[in-house]
Amino acid sequence: MLLQRHLAADPALAAALARVLCCSAFVVQALERCPQLLPELLAGGELQCPRTPSDYRDWLARELPAGCDDAVLDATLRRLRRREMVRIVWRDLTRAATLPDTTRELTWLAEAALDVAVEHAHAALVVRHGEPRSARDGTPQRLVVIGMGKFGATELNLSSDIDLMFAFPECGETDGSRALDNQEFFVRIGQRVIRALDARTQDGFVFRVDMRLRPWGEGGALVLGFDAMEQYYQSQGRDWERYAMVKARPVAGDRVAGERLLGALRPFTYRRYIDFGAIEALRAMKAMIHREVQRRGKTTDVKLGSGGIREIEFIVQSFQLIRGGREPRLQQRAL
Repeated sequence: MLLQRHLAADPALAAALARVLCCSAFVVQALERCPQLLPELLAGGELQCPRTPSDYRDWLARELPAGCDDAVLDATLRRLRRREMVRIVWRDLTRAATLPDTTRELTWLAEAALDVAVEHAHAALVVRHGEPRSARDGTPQRLVVIGMGKFGATELNLSSDIDLMFAFPECGETDGSRALDNQEFFVRIGQRVIRALDARTQDGFVFRVDMRLRPWGEGGALVLGFDAMEQYYQSQGRDWERYAMVKARPVAGDRVAGERLLGALRPFTYRRYIDFGAIEALRAMKAMIHREVQRRGKTTDVKLGSGGIREIEFIVQSFQLIRGGREPRLQQRAL
């Protein structure tokens, strides 16, 4: 009834609704599942307003009961995701938001969901095992979540996975009676975070999580300490991993420690002197991508084909890798 009154009073709104329903099967399904969602968004004027990062955090603080169990966390995160995806799609299709608005808000949504999932998992494990502490000086340790690719660059789109790496600052163990090594503690947090976001429940999922960019890929440890991360990139880091690190950014957990880690890894990503071996490696990587595009018959694909999105990104990021060590202004995630 409330929606009917809105539509009757505002022909432009009725036209916008028709456009969105024609263009987005997701919105159709979401409104069929939750008929009250659109009236709620209209009543609060939320379809006209952009979001800020604090908007997502504040909503979760209001809606998520303190000390809730995993089932409540899962349902609340998925409710937020459904609500915000409908709002973001509506604003995108009706041109109420620009493309940068859309990608920023999707990124902020993912960050807020990650932060809550990390805090929830940390609190649950501290109850069982105590606080993880540094063996060196006893300082508490927190998980560091690094976003890669589009997530790191604040460029998530409506169908993006989130590419992540997990790390922690220092080795040690928890201070509880059922003590765990810090790495095992943070592996368990990482597993819980992935499940909270990626698992499909009756309410769907929050974001698909991809961990394959971590050291050693799928065969590597889910979480590594900072020392192990630095050692890996110094001794075994491959040229394509330099390319991947261009967009790396702390996105959840201990962001200050995350910036410290990326600062330590910056010489791996941006070399001070031009490395002609790296140039050859980039040329070989481009040739490999071209062969794969040809094999898959994607030569006219707007994303993968010649002159497409991936090729433009490759040209820009190759220039960053070659010149970024001597030109700090090129060390930008959003180029």
